[in-house]
Amino acid sequence: MKHFTSVHDIGNPDIALKEAFEIKQNVFKYNTLGKNKTLLAVFFNSSLRTRLSTQKAALNLGMNVIVLDVNQGAWKLETERGVVMDGDKSEHILEAIPVMGAYCDIIGLRSFAQFESKQDDYEEKILNQFINYSGKPVFSMEAATRHPLQSFADLITIEEYKKVERPKVVLSWAPHPRSLPQAVPNSFAEWMNATDYDFVITHPEGYELDPRFSGNARIEYNQEKAFEGADFIYAKNWAAYADPNYGKIISKDRAWTVDSAKMSLTNNAYFMHCLPVRRNMIVTDEVIESAQSIVIPEAANRVISAQVVLKKLLEDNYSEG
Repeated sequence: MKHFTSVHDIGNPDIALKEAFEIKQNVFKYNTLGKNKTLLAVFFNSSLRTRLSTQKAALNLGMNVIVLDVNQGAWKLETERGVVMDGDKSEHILEAIPVMGAYCDIIGLRSFAQFESKQDDYEEKILNQFINYSGKPVFSMEAATRHPLQSFADLITIEEYKKVERPKVVLSWAPHPRSLPQAVPNSFAEWMNATDYDFVITHPEGYELDPRFSGNARIEYNQEKAFEGADFIYAKNWAAYADPNYGKIISKDRAWTVDSAKMSLTNNAYFMHCLPVRRNMIVTDEVIESAQSIVIPEAANRVISAQVVLKKLLEDNYSEG
């Protein structure tokens, strides 16, 4: 694995899961694999779980870690070619990226969708520049269209908690006061489609995801019908994908908030969310604090997903064998 940006890079998901559970039994088993290797974690956007879990995973493997907050303390970066740099951006990303690459062995990048250009977002303009110009293995800590470390952790969590071999997993849109990217739902859908789960996506009309990500999922516009018999409910907001509403909020319908009445329609389902979560917008206090809420174990598995990815990047790019 040269880079990690999606489920397509991880190889056989069953093998990746086996590695994840092996590491979870002993997170320090490979604590010399990253000796004298440096991870540079580059953040264009805020982070709590991704920052902490990725650093912890790297340290568990014996790596050194450098964290760069691009918008706090670094020069402002220009990302467009051909511009006259006479504004507030002092450095071009095409010089900055290879410099970053010179200081590390692996780069993790977090760069959200900007909602300024659908084409730029869905072509992963920033992520691909790091892949093309850094000269180092790059992995996504959430990009414009995907959040693969989160989705891998979600898969690990479902495998841990599932009570039937083929659980019904429902991804449900929920209201939010701000426009949020499609990265988490896109990625979650992509990873679920790589399994044999019974996978359903429910959302109001107009919130359809890019079909490349929703894939073979069943689409249900009636949330209550979608919840019937579900084993896992994954709640998440996202802004509209389809033109002309790309990046816009077209509904704040609080009827879509996940509450106890809706959860009662399920097969005593577990509640999941990537966090941070807007309580009583996305989900009620009662649901997220219930015994069926697994948002904290889900977040804890972010260390495991990151550690599997870093392990594979180290082994495939720096193995002496």
